[in-house]
Amino acid sequence: MLLRLLPSEKKYVNNTDIIFRLMYGAACVIRMPTRTTAGPRQTTEEMPAKMSDQGPRPKQRANPLFLRDEELRQAIELLFFAYRDFTGEADALLEDYGFGRAHHRVIYFVGRNPDITVSQLLAILKITKQSLSRVLGQLIEEGFVDQSTDDEDRRRRLLNLTDKGRNLEALLTERQSRRIARAYREAGAEAVEGFRHVLRGIINEDDRERVAEFFFAERR
Repeated sequence: MLLRLLPSEKKYVNNTDIIFRLMYGAACVIRMPTRTTAGPRQTTEEMPAKMSDQGPRPKQRANPLFLRDEELRQAIELLFFAYRDFTGEADALLEDYGFGRAHHRVIYFVGRNPDITVSQLLAILKITKQSLSRVLGQLIEEGFVDQSTDDEDRRRRLLNLTDKGRNLEALLTERQSRRIARAYREAGAEAVEGFRHVLRGIINEDDRERVAEFFFAERR
């Protein structure tokens, strides 16, 4: 490594310009502050205080490289492959019961929301009443979901998992949670928070507040 002083195009009274010639012709310029005649040199103890007076740093904008067509396509493909494998293990277990992903969604959200109404479940799943009726009817008939009438409003039907349904929900969730936990450990806390932020951004804007309320609602 060669070290030499570069002649400066501008005259600096309190700076020395040093350049290191690195491999492949790359260069790095370092300016080293020296004592000036204008006053005493600033100590390292004084620097943090002055930096804090400048206020918080502005929020960094998203790297425009993330918005390139190729980057967006990679995101679409990663979501596809991640969802494929995330659901794959659960699908194999559901096949043993003659169920599909629609049954899994009903079992999961009924389990997470005891006494959920049919209309509330429809709002979460965003499927037609006819589609839900077919899936829900099979789960009730085979003893995985219990349906009762609300004492305060006889028109409302309340849904809950039976013991049989809770056992199946636990098996399905354990498989998927294990996969997510492994990915979380490998990525680290900062990446996990960024991942959640991205997923929230993908949700329809008019539905984000309701989804947030669902996550932060007190569980019974």
